[in-house]
Amino acid sequence: MFLGVDLGSRTIKLVAVKDGQMLQNRVVESGFEPHRQALALLEDFRPSKVVATGYGRHLAARHFADSVVTEIKAHAMGARHLFPDCRTILDVGGQDSKVISLTKDGRVANFQMNDKCAAGTGRFLEIMAGSLGYGLDEFGQAAVRSDQTVPINSMCAVFAESEVVSLKNRGLPPQDIARSIHLSVVERVAGMLARLGITGELVFSGGVANNGFLVKQLEKHLGVPVHVPEAPAVVGALGAALQAESVCSGVDA
Repeated sequence: MFLGVDLGSRTIKLVAVKDGQMLQNRVVESGFEPHRQALALLEDFRPSKVVATGYGRHLAARHFADSVVTEIKAHAMGARHLFPDCRTILDVGGQDSKVISLTKDGRVANFQMNDKCAAGTGRFLEIMAGSLGYGLDEFGQAAVRSDQTVPINSMCAVFAESEVVSLKNRGLPPQDIARSIHLSVVERVAGMLARLGITGELVFSGGVANNGFLVKQLEKHLGVPVHVPEAPAVVGALGAALQAESVCSGVDA
């Protein structure tokens, strides 16, 4: 058994694989000491090798991981394993977003990251949902109930929240504001995709891909299918686990 651990800004993801098959996956909050959270997850396993990825991968290497792999390579390996025809990956996590282009044989050809601002990420959506009184799991459902769009001019979490407060004070229904926030996120990530280009199948990974309304609006905006894994949040951890297994088998991807 081989483990991949993705220490992200908001959550820690763990995937166990054997013979290229995912056996288990787990997701927990990162907490104040993410390496301790990760160590607690590892207690139930006796892996042959552990590979870490994500923001905290080097912290993991100091405490428990045998080696590390970049988020870009991990997501490329995970997405390609789940969708063999994948050539483009959109990953939107808690604090950053990235677009990755792959070659025909699945290697990273190019990538673009938005890691300087939380705009359009899970954290942005969480803040916007809270300002409207929704839980994050309710936010997309609220947007579905609206067919009205109002301008959200700022994608900065601080200024956008001020805009939302202003719209609320004007008496706009919260579901209309929710729809508008989602569409502004779609515009932002679609712009990233446009700059790098979409080739082959597009796979949407990261926890934000669980938002069905966002996925549908992105498909509508792009005019192409958006493939979402069954557990989109663990794609990076899956890639790290596959890397662990490939190294041990002598075929380093």
